[in-house]
Amino acid sequence: MTIETKLDRLTKPAILFARIALAASFLSAVADRFGLWGEAGSGEVAWGSFPAFVEYTGMLLWFLPKSLVIVSAWIATMLEGLLAIGLLIGYRLRLVALASCLLLLSFALSMTFSTGAEGPLSYSVWTAAAAALLLATHPSV
Repeated sequence: MTIETKLDRLTKPAILFARIALAASFLSAVADRFGLWGEAGSGEVAWGSFPAFVEYTGMLLWFLPKSLVIVSAWIATMLEGLLAIGLLIGYRLRLVALASCLLLLSFALSMTFSTGAEGPLSYSVWTAAAAALLLATHPSV
């Protein structure tokens, strides 16, 4: 058996791993916004509350009026939750993975233009976007 054949056996587990990892990242971020990981500043908690997330969203979307920042924060949160569920259950996986990629790219670009390149690199937003795109374009999905 060749190395290529052995690696081909890993394709299905790799796709499942990517789906679970992306979904877990989305769900973890949503949990952070609602204080499920604890208070801001404790451990690895970024926001610890939804108002803190809205404030962060306002920093990223500085060009929007406050009313649209709040709407954007809720839309991002709902999309992350829905996309996580779609990734986990495999519903319209190609479309869900592509939407995940686009959402992650919008986060990465917003972070880059508002706070600099380090944030999206350190939080692996570009990597997650690439994984979602790879998942969306894989022939077996």
